[in-house]
Amino acid sequence: MSKIIEFFNVAPSSQEELPSETSLPLTFFDILWLRLPPVQRIFFYEFPHQTSLFLNTLLPKLKKSLSIALSYFYPLLGHLTWPNDSHKPMIKFIKGNTLSLTIAESHADFNHLSGKNLSEATQIHDLLPNLNISHDQASVLALQVTVFPNCGFSIGITSHHAVLDGKTSTSFIKSWAYLCRNLENEISESESPLCLPHEFCPFYDRNLIKDPDELEAKYLSDWLKQGGTNNRSLMVWDLQVPEDSFRGLFKLSLSDIKKLKEFVVSKQKGTRNENKNLHLSTFVVSIAYALVCRMKAEKIENKNVVMGLNIDCRNRLDQPIPATYFGNCIGGRLAIVETSELLGENGLIVAVEVLSEALETIKNGVLNGAENWSSWLLEGLTIADVKTIGAAGSPKFEVYSTDFGCGKPKKVEMVSIDRTGAYCLSDSRNGDGVEIGFVSNKKSMEAFASLFAKSIGA
Repeated sequence: MSKIIEFFNVAPSSQEELPSETSLPLTFFDILWLRLPPVQRIFFYEFPHQTSLFLNTLLPKLKKSLSIALSYFYPLLGHLTWPNDSHKPMIKFIKGNTLSLTIAESHADFNHLSGKNLSEATQIHDLLPNLNISHDQASVLALQVTVFPNCGFSIGITSHHAVLDGKTSTSFIKSWAYLCRNLENEISESESPLCLPHEFCPFYDRNLIKDPDELEAKYLSDWLKQGGTNNRSLMVWDLQVPEDSFRGLFKLSLSDIKKLKEFVVSKQKGTRNENKNLHLSTFVVSIAYALVCRMKAEKIENKNVVMGLNIDCRNRLDQPIPATYFGNCIGGRLAIVETSELLGENGLIVAVEVLSEALETIKNGVLNGAENWSSWLLEGLTIADVKTIGAAGSPKFEVYSTDFGCGKPKKVEMVSIDRTGAYCLSDSRNGDGVEIGFVSNKKSMEAFASLFAKSIGA
């Protein structure tokens, strides 16, 4: 268990430049995720020194750089609320708002928690802060730094899904890291604050998000019907971690990925599907391979499998928006396939084909079918005889480049997938391929690990 050392309420460094009060309305992209559980991620860093050295050297830099970062990302200090006079929720910021930063110490086995062996899913939960969420309002972000004496430290981030998607969350923590590693060694109040490079600065103009098909009204209506009539509650789903859940992180090297692509191409030659337009991207091949291994390991008996894919819409809208847009801008596609096909001899080929078919529809418009997205979220877990799996994260986020001045993370873990059953994809620490994380029962995880290691190219 972690022991709390101290709580900080961190304020932005440039209060005078911030508005005294402002609100940021949710778009349909945000409303889609209104009551989903918070997204949780942990960054593990090596720091083989005593706690006192960490508290006296690195912690002041973490705090000061966080304060500067919050001057740019000030909506993170606000609260999600749904005023009675507003037809939709909004983020409300008032000057004087602060961000919760918890400092803790843990005597757990750092090398085990930050290693690649299977571990109990809940072992790392106490390295994360909780968001304050009620029916009336919700915190947007909370942070926890946990020191492992003479070993390292972790940074746990918990963010509200209706405010931040993975790209925005990653942009914030990488901005914080940039500022931290560029601070001078001597911390003093007289220093002029660092500036965040333009390419990191968040973009807040929500007028660029057009809604000609009235998706906002559709999503709001669907949420208002959940749990009663005109239910404006902001309480999120209380999804529980299944018993006997174990967490695993598996790597596909660039060589492995190349081998899988070559295998798919060779198997497709001479078949009736030879001319199908396959998306032989690293993302598709990795997800397809993990999906087939998982179906076999978990011995799935559902008739059908649905793979939900998240699509970054920023550069795919009719009027593209900046990559630094603050908020959710994620769409979805579903790949549906019979389980028996995935378990068959050509399971990997089938998986690549159905994922490719789903992604091919983006050409018809990334918002094509968006009127059904809220129904997928609300009903996807209850469809009879269907195994639904999602995919979170992206290797493009390059989370392993998040350096606070003491090197790359030893490990980056998406913790919240233990409640949703989703995969998490990321880059790898040494840049050689991708990492795939997911959670299942111990027996299935052991079977998956064996299949994953042995079946490449088979």
